[in-house]
Amino acid sequence: MIRFVRLIDGVSVVCAAIASVFLLTAVLVVTWMIFYRAMGNSAFWEIEFAVYLMVAAIFLGSPYCAKTKGHVAVDLLTEFTPAAASRAIALTLAAVSLVICLYLTVEGAQLTYHAWASGETTESYWRPVKWPLFISMPIGLGLTALQYLAEIVRREHAS
Repeated sequence: MIRFVRLIDGVSVVCAAIASVFLLTAVLVVTWMIFYRAMGNSAFWEIEFAVYLMVAAIFLGSPYCAKTKGHVAVDLLTEFTPAAASRAIALTLAAVSLVICLYLTVEGAQLTYHAWASGETTESYWRPVKWPLFISMPIGLGLTALQYLAEIVRREHAS
C-alpha cells in the first residue's frame, strides 16, 4: 500500500508541473495578445485558448492541492478536539471528499463523452470543440479522488 501512496503522490506532483506549464502558457498567450492588439492587430483564438489552459490547470492541479493540504480547510474543530477525534474527523472528511470527487469524475466523463460524440463546439468565431475543455474535469478529479484514497491509506498505515 505504501507503493500506491508514493505512486499517487508522484502523479500529483507531475500533474502540478503540467498545470504550471499550462498556466505559464496561458499567461504568455494573454501577454502576447495584449501586445499584438496594441500594435493594431486582431486575433480571435487567444482568449478561448487561454481559458482552456486555465481550466485544465485548475483540475490538474487539484490532486497536488489535496496532497499538500493547500485547499481551504476548517481547522478550528480539529484544533480543540482530542487526537483520536481529530483523526476520525480527518478520515471522514477525506472519505466524503473521495466520494464527491468520484461523483464529479463520472459526471465530467459523461459531459466529455456527450461533447465528443455530438461534436459540440463553442459559439465563438474560432469554434473549437469543447471536449478537450471538459476532459480535464474527469482526469483531474479522478486523480484527486485517488489522492484522497492515498491520504486515507496513509493515515490508516500511520496508526
